[in-house]
Amino acid sequence: MGKVLGDVLGLAAGVAISPLPIIAIILVLATPRGRLNGLLFTAGWIVGLSALGAVMLAIAKPSNASTHGHPATWVGILKLVLGALLVLFAARQWRRRPTDPSQAQLPKWMAAIDRLTPVKVFGLALVLSAANVKNAPLTLAAGAAIGSAGIPLAQQIASLAVFVVIGSLGLLAPLVVYLFMGDRAAKTLGNWKDWAARNNVAVMAALFFVLGLKLVGDGISVLTS
Repeated sequence: MGKVLGDVLGLAAGVAISPLPIIAIILVLATPRGRLNGLLFTAGWIVGLSALGAVMLAIAKPSNASTHGHPATWVGILKLVLGALLVLFAARQWRRRPTDPSQAQLPKWMAAIDRLTPVKVFGLALVLSAANVKNAPLTLAAGAAIGSAGIPLAQQIASLAVFVVIGSLGLLAPLVVYLFMGDRAAKTLGNWKDWAARNNVAVMAALFFVLGLKLVGDGISVLTS
């Protein structure tokens, strides 16, 4: 289990460092029902990551993802494809970066966050966790790594749980600040939001590139060993 945790911790950190979802939860916490909406947003994020990872584990078991403790060929191909996609996304993000970071614009849907119902807040978090162009490939890669490790089901579930917890730290931090820092929370979260907004594109491009190369390397290693 130790080896598979080593494989997925980097992927989980990549999921955790997601500027747009961090900005989204800070905006959610600023709504009149901030406590409820913040908890629902975090719950939706955790459910999304868990469900996508569980789907990958379910696919891996009947598909013989592991052969004598070694990942199957299709696992290597999957990692190679996911890694290549992330590298392409990195190039796309870098080309679209603003020349002046202070002029960076947030997605238009963020302007409507204060009007979302609790159910829609939960659904937004599901989308941002499970259907995000960065998080989905990383979660699928983590699920494939866990499913191909040849470890018992209980250890697979525990490994996925560790991945989800680490991958949720980016949202848990603002939530903890909001719940426990009282009047100081607004200023702290505002500073975090401003930084994330200015550096979103650069951070995402760097993460796409580094994690994409890691997955490409992992895929090549599986296919050539």
